[in-house]
Amino acid sequence: PDPAAQARRGEYLAQAGNCMGCHTARGGAVNAGGRLIDTPFGRIYTSNITPDAVTGIGTWSADDFWRAIHNGKSKDGSFLYPAFPYPNYTKVTREDSDALYAYLRTVPAAPQQNRGHELRFPYNQRWLLAFWRRLYFTPGVFEPEQNRSAEWNRGAYLVQGLGHCAACHTPRDALGGTASGGDLAGGMIPMQDWYASSLTSETGAGDWSAADMAELLHTGVAARGAVFGPMAEVVANSLQHLQPTDVQAMAVYIKSLPRTEAAGAGTARLVPANADAILKHGAALYKKSCAECHGEDGKGVPRVYPPLAGIRSLADVSAINPIRMVLNGGFPPSTGGNPRPYGMPPFGVAMNDADVAAVVSYIRTSWGNQGTLVSADEVGRSRGAPVD
Repeated sequence: PDPAAQARRGEYLAQAGNCMGCHTARGGAVNAGGRLIDTPFGRIYTSNITPDAVTGIGTWSADDFWRAIHNGKSKDGSFLYPAFPYPNYTKVTREDSDALYAYLRTVPAAPQQNRGHELRFPYNQRWLLAFWRRLYFTPGVFEPEQNRSAEWNRGAYLVQGLGHCAACHTPRDALGGTASGGDLAGGMIPMQDWYASSLTSETGAGDWSAADMAELLHTGVAARGAVFGPMAEVVANSLQHLQPTDVQAMAVYIKSLPRTEAAGAGTARLVPANADAILKHGAALYKKSCAECHGEDGKGVPRVYPPLAGIRSLADVSAINPIRMVLNGGFPPSTGGNPRPYGMPPFGVAMNDADVAAVVSYIRTSWGNQGTLVSADEVGRSRGAPVD
């Protein structure tokens, strides 16, 4: 292929995979690695993927790069830790892998030494990954479904492969493997204290239209809501740069998935004896601090202040997202379709744990929302969580 055209395609694919998002430390050289990924097993630091011959992948061949993408093995044959989402990237075609490699050969070389991981025993024994891979990893390139449209197959390829959506939106077990039968059913993002909502349940994306979902993925805001937390970074670094047809294809694929119960749904919560008093207190706090933007009816202002009424994701088994938003506030990403996003101020200083629990409980149970009450203890556990 034409080398320049191949590299341009690779740059686009790198944006689709959000390579820079993980392989660039804050304030560091692009793609030079060093970003901390905190896991339940210890700290992992991302690697330098610039073409530096000593510290990066400058001596790697296209075959070496394909081995990493497709098989989760480094140039020397050692197993890569699955913080690098090769269980998803294995779906990527060889043609696209070669294009990614061609692009990475064109980025500025950065002589930044890779930092060793800080994993607890026995997780620091890399050879044990052979057993993990036997349980959770099967190499295999994406195979189009002949009875589906080209748009559907394109969306499936991006969601399952480069987009690696399942890496966050699928529950994981104690060994960090994807729970069986839970694909895209929602799950906690380890060590970040955010819940990635189900993409297959009625409390997640089930009642969104494909058009609304595509708008949210591309701009970070839609009439139905906005993205915050880790997903805001994904939209800013990756999804906003994709062609509208690709974002639409992803939405079409997600909308076609069979409806399932959200991971953890059905988990019982105790209703406190003073529930009425908690909700009354929450209503007063909402009127004082929230209604000016979100409205007393919870309908908000489309694409400006997200609606809260009838939002099924507020009924997620985990209430961590609204708790985090009330405590820390936040902004949707700045994108081409929403260059000056409206943000939410933090209320963690003005409200104590009981106050935050009350207002979140009120939001989760008002205007048709079918959520449950949360406790002050839940709020307290989130006060020390990372803000980004």
